[in-house]
Amino acid sequence: MAIPLKIEPVDATFGAVVTGFRIPEIDDATFQALYDAWLEYALLIFPEQNLTRAEQIAFAKRFGPLEFEMTAISNVKEDGTLRLEKDNDDRMKILKGNMGWHCDSTYMPVQAKGAVFCAEEVPTIGGHTGFADMRAAYDALDQATRTKVETLSAYHSLHYSQSKLGHDTSKEKADGEYSGYGFHSGPVPLRPLVKVHPETGRKSLLIGRHAHHIPGMDKAESERFLEGLVVFACQRPRTWHHDWHPGDALLWDNRCLLHQATPWDMTQRRIMWHSRIAGDPVSEAALN
Repeated sequence: MAIPLKIEPVDATFGAVVTGFRIPEIDDATFQALYDAWLEYALLIFPEQNLTRAEQIAFAKRFGPLEFEMTAISNVKEDGTLRLEKDNDDRMKILKGNMGWHCDSTYMPVQAKGAVFCAEEVPTIGGHTGFADMRAAYDALDQATRTKVETLSAYHSLHYSQSKLGHDTSKEKADGEYSGYGFHSGPVPLRPLVKVHPETGRKSLLIGRHAHHIPGMDKAESERFLEGLVVFACQRPRTWHHDWHPGDALLWDNRCLLHQATPWDMTQRRIMWHSRIAGDPVSEAALN
């Protein structure tokens, strides 16, 4: 018998807080109700679940195979010391890059399906995670723009988005700085600006900081158009920012939401754990 879920929508076009249960204890019937709520709201917030790493991975795997089981998103080094903002090393550039609106893994051959994200330590001010509803953004376009975007595609590259922050992503660098996951040397994925959700059928904009170079436009025109779409799309009531507490868990649908980190005082520790759900190779593959 399914556990009754207490679902309270947040003040946006998407998203809900879900309480009344412990994630590791949900049975199959409850999980199906949770999955249906995820498809409807795209972002589910589970306050103070305090999942272990194994529990987080197990929960993420219920949504499908994982692109990767877990990685730390943090300004704390493995030895426990803080990564200093003034040093501006490549890992710091990754953290700062994450502050731009984006979808996960659009720069990979197969875009991610979603993610489970949990907080271990959070700063006292800032360090929120923002989300933006690209379904509502598509619906809000004027007819002329909607007709235009239906015909367009853009390339997606982490090399491109990080280079705008002065990040040299070359793997041949002699200094040994970070140039890891996502900096592949294969074909640059080409994706349509309008994505049809494979499970709900709803259309959404597929944009964000990794998108660039719309075929048929020159570089400057393409940048202006894509940046204008992000500015238009990422406005209230289509955005919502989560103010973290230790132990919170979030689940989002990467097929219809953008997300971003927000700045914080990096003399304070922030340790987050990210489990990425792999996309369906049929519905999430790049056009090329």
